Amino acid sequence: MFEYVGADSEIGVHQATLGEGVSCRIVISANSSWNVINFRAGLIRTLINAGHEVVAAAPADEHSARIADLGCRYVPLPIDRKGTSPHRDLVLFARYVRLMRRERPHVYLGYTIKPNIYGSLAAHACGVPTINTVSGLGTAFISDTWITRVARQLYRRAFARSHTVFFHNEDDLRLFVDTRLVAGDRAALVPGSGIDTSKFRPEKRAVNRNGFCFLLVARLLWDKGIGEFVEAARRVRREVPEARFQLLGPIDSNNRSAVDRASLDRWASEGLVEYLGVRDDVRSAIAAADCVVLPSYREGLPRSLLEAAAMAKPLIATDVPGCRQLVKHDENGLLCRVRDDAHLSERMLALIAMSPERREAMGRAGRAKAEQEFDEAAVISRYLATVAEAATLETAPEVQGTESRVTP
Repeated sequence: MFEYVGADSEIGVHQATLGEGVSCRIVISANSSWNVINFRAGLIRTLINAGHEVVAAAPADEHSARIADLGCRYVPLPIDRKGTSPHRDLVLFARYVRLMRRERPHVYLGYTIKPNIYGSLAAHACGVPTINTVSGLGTAFISDTWITRVARQLYRRAFARSHTVFFHNEDDLRLFVDTRLVAGDRAALVPGSGIDTSKFRPEKRAVNRNGFCFLLVARLLWDKGIGEFVEAARRVRREVPEARFQLLGPIDSNNRSAVDRASLDRWASEGLVEYLGVRDDVRSAIAAADCVVLPSYREGLPRSLLEAAAMAKPLIATDVPGCRQLVKHDENGLLCRVRDDAHLSERMLALIAMSPERREAMGRAGRAKAEQEFDEAAVISRYLATVAEAATLETAPEVQGTESRVTP
């Protein structure tokens, strides 16, 4: 689709060796300012504390003003997240090229689909070493459509010269390597974006006397299993009328899988669910719940389950990539079949029927797993090391091979 400009282009990239006292300029891009704030804040702060300059490029929205609070510079970058227009995507590519020319970064970090594709293509064209993160495959990969086929071709071209492509679960990594969307020796596994276990920690609370409470925290997308959660709620309440079901998260109107407001209002009017809206800090909602649920169709590594595990809550999730990396059946939660509200309701009823001691044991197991396997500091340390490697390069070299690198 696009021709690359070689390392000897007029644009080029700064030379740097990340040693004592050496700073670099790093451009980070995602498809929303919310994504930068919610998932990249720890990494950005650490990079800045290490003396590096960070530029965050994302669409302007109600969260954009908070990016500057992280200590980095914010650049508004319009992205048509759900659009499939080749013209608009070509415009986006041109915007990224202008960004690379203006900022002349040492390294580009791409997150989410279009920044991973068009940001990477622009970075390669400008000789900027690139580190990508595939945090999940999204709507485009859940079903086999022409959009999926086009996305795969674009990923293959965009990742052909990346220094490293991080994945959040083995299933996604293996899919990309097996289908040759990325060379195996450029693929690496990290445990999601990590969790700050000092911030997300268990809280003592009184027994919930208003009914057993199930909480789903996610963007309100059908692909997150919102419909199955609501129908399971309907089934469970036939047997346990006092059970409560809560939804917390934004209505993502820019996503093709978005739940419409009319459906949300109808469920609320029926008394099936309580909509808690959007919160910058979800800890109080998680602390008040008895169980956190995510019946998603596919995930990278779901932050909501990780936060709930760190707060010692038992979990219910679908047995799909991403969720099963975190939820171990009968240890820290229960797994159910995907797109099956009847099976989900069975798991909910089983959890309600458990003794408080059994549920508390599940919560403790989840907390231990969060501490041992998903610590944010370890994830950030891996990124810092990879940035240091990439920043010494003038352009990402061609690398052959099929063995992937897995971060412990």
